[in-house]
Amino acid sequence: MAWKKLVGMPKVTRAKHVIDAEGKIVGRLATDVAKLLQGKHKASFVPHIDAGDFVHIVNAAKVKLTGKKLDQKKHYFVSGRPGGIRSVTMRQVASSNKPERILEHAIRYMLPKNKHRVSRLKRLKISV
Repeated sequence: MAWKKLVGMPKVTRAKHVIDAEGKIVGRLATDVAKLLQGKHKASFVPHIDAGDFVHIVNAAKVKLTGKKLDQKKHYFVSGRPGGIRSVTMRQVASSNKPERILEHAIRYMLPKNKHRVSRLKRLKISV
């Protein structure tokens, strides 16, 4: 039997997942969503092919934070200029007009830091 070389990228079929975040813990939900975005739940997973699925999270403002994370954990924002780092507590982010940033931040940093991260985050949709 002759060996046949595959040309180009393989065909990827992407499913759509809708997840209700109400009452779920942020970190545990973020790990599950990161696995779906990477495609690690599929038997055909290989790390160099982005074969993840679409994920839509609803009720993101109703996630649960355990312990003293609301007051102790901080989100950092950098402007790129010297001395341009700013920090905001989780309580301030949760009470702002975009509380879904808590979940988005957790999922972003659970994904691998490689060239697929941006395209994986484009398949994530979070609604309040």
